[in-house]
Parts: sequence; C-alpha cells; structure tokens
Amino acid sequence: MKKVMLTAGLLLLWTALLSGAATVEINEWRVPWDGTRPRDPDLDANGRVWFVGQAGNYVAVLDPRNGQFKRYELEAGVGPHNLVVDERGVWYAGNHSSHIGKLDPDTGRITKYSMPDPAARDPHTLVFDRNGDIWFTQQVSNFVGKLDTRSGAVRLIKVPTDWARPYGIVIDALNRPWFNEFGVSKIGVVDPATMQIKEYPLPNGARSRRIAVTSDRAVWYVDYARGFLGRLNPETGQVREWQMPGGARSQPYAMAADDRDRLWLVETGSQPNRLVGFDPKSEQFFSVTEIKSGGGAVRHMVFHKPSRAIWFGTDMNTIGRAVVP
Repeated sequence: MKKVMLTAGLLLLWTALLSGAATVEINEWRVPWDGTRPRDPDLDANGRVWFVGQAGNYVAVLDPRNGQFKRYELEAGVGPHNLVVDERGVWYAGNHSSHIGKLDPDTGRITKYSMPDPAARDPHTLVFDRNGDIWFTQQVSNFVGKLDTRSGAVRLIKVPTDWARPYGIVIDALNRPWFNEFGVSKIGVVDPATMQIKEYPLPNGARSRRIAVTSDRAVWYVDYARGFLGRLNPETGQVREWQMPGGARSQPYAMAADDRDRLWLVETGSQPNRLVGFDPKSEQFFSVTEIKSGGGAVRHMVFHKPSRAIWFGTDMNTIGRAVVP
C-alpha cells in the first residue's frame, strides 16, 4: 500500500500554500427550530431541499428561492438520521425506531417499513440504487439492508466482521453498494446477485466514515481517525492515501463527488469546519473554504448537478449550499 506521508514541516508548508487556494461560495440558511440538528439533505425535482431534524423528530423542506421552511412532524423517539427523495416521496431512516418511513408531502401520510429482525434496530444511511430500491446501513446493529420499494420487503445482511459499524454507503456503476466499516479498518461491498459481502482491508488504524465513487470505478473514503483521503482500487485492492491539509487531527467526515469526479470533503477537526476540494487528475487539494457558521460537524453531503452545488446540514442549525466551480 502506497502512502503519502508528510512531516510536520511539510504539513505547515502545504497549509500555507493552500491559504491562497481557491474558495467556493457558501450560503447558509438558519433552520427556525433551534437545537434540532438538521442534517443529510436531498433535493427534489423542483430544487427544494429536504432534510431531517435528528434531535427534533421531523422531516422538513427548504425552498432556497424564498428561504421558506415547512416542517412535517414524526412520532416522538423516531430519531431520523438521513433521507433520500424521489417522485414517490421522502424516505427517511428511523434510526431510533427500527423502521424506514416514506412521507407523502401532499398528504403528510407516512408509510412505515419495519425491520424483519428485532436485532436490526438502527437504520442509519439510505441510498437509492439504479432500480429505485434503497440500500442502507445499520451502524450499531452491524447490518447492511435492502428495501424493495415496490413490495416493501426488507432483506438484511449481517456484516462478517464483528462491530464493523457500517456507516456511509454509495452505489457504483455496477449497481453494487459500497459501505464504510467505521469500527474497523475495512470497506465492504455487497454483490446484489448473491447478497454476499466482500471486505477490503485499509491501512491499520484507518476509520473510514463516508464514501464516494468516481467514473473510473475507484472507491474513495475519508479516514476520520488519521486525517487522510484514500482511494481503493476495487480490482486490485490497492490503497493510496493523501494527508488532508489539516493534518492528522483534521477529522474529515462528510464527502461527495461532483460531476467532474472531484472530491469534496469537510474537515471537522477545525472550528470553523473547512470544505476542501481534491482533484484526482492532478492529485492535488485545490480548494479550502471555511464554513461561516462554524459547522460543528458537517456529517453528510450531496452534490446536486442542476444547482452545481454541494448541500449539507450543520450542527449549528443551518442548511448549507456550496456552489462549486
């Protein structure tokens, strides 16, 4: 495994050079319900931004054209963690209540899809596959699951490694779900035909938290524990790493790939949090922008091509938009 390691002196030099790097335009909207931890937005076909209030038990929507918010109440104790949106509704992870819910925005009606195993307690992060079904992680319960959105059937796969803590999840061009194993130094992938998991080792001590894929089928991850951006070659298992501009204590967390295959990452070890851009073609970090609210911790992001923007929620009770070049 090839690693790019920096001495303290080189790291200081790199940080100094990046101080003149390109910045992006970031706007934030203050969510009107204080202390509710708005997070994990997704956008509908009309450009409205949907998100959950993890500490407020709600689903909400922001219209960025006029700054108006609308809130949909969930039951007490649901603890929504993440959502995805399509023409059928708004699908959320009931992290504290063992279900995935679908909200009909027109009627407010919620349809629940319960977990078939009582040990599967905590749906965590959801992602649509290319068939419109939903794959999801369960961090504490140590499952990866699939919801057939037409039949409502849920299938669960136990991760082979104990306390793997499956976390972020993404779908590749072959319709395979890749996921982080935050509790150990591994990344996993599911073969949808066999429902079997294959695990890839990462450098010892790595704790990957979020994940992305690029058009060359490379799998990218952020190492929250050691402060690296990593690239996994799924054909060979080879891993390459680049030290984050903020160094070993940068705690990179949220990440997303844009339509030019550039990676966007948030360093949460610094306050304010910093949005960092990386270009795989040049293998260079090219952009660093502070998030004005501070961020607290930006935990998940999505790239929305029509608005050419990265969208995210913050622990400072804001929804953010970073317009990328």
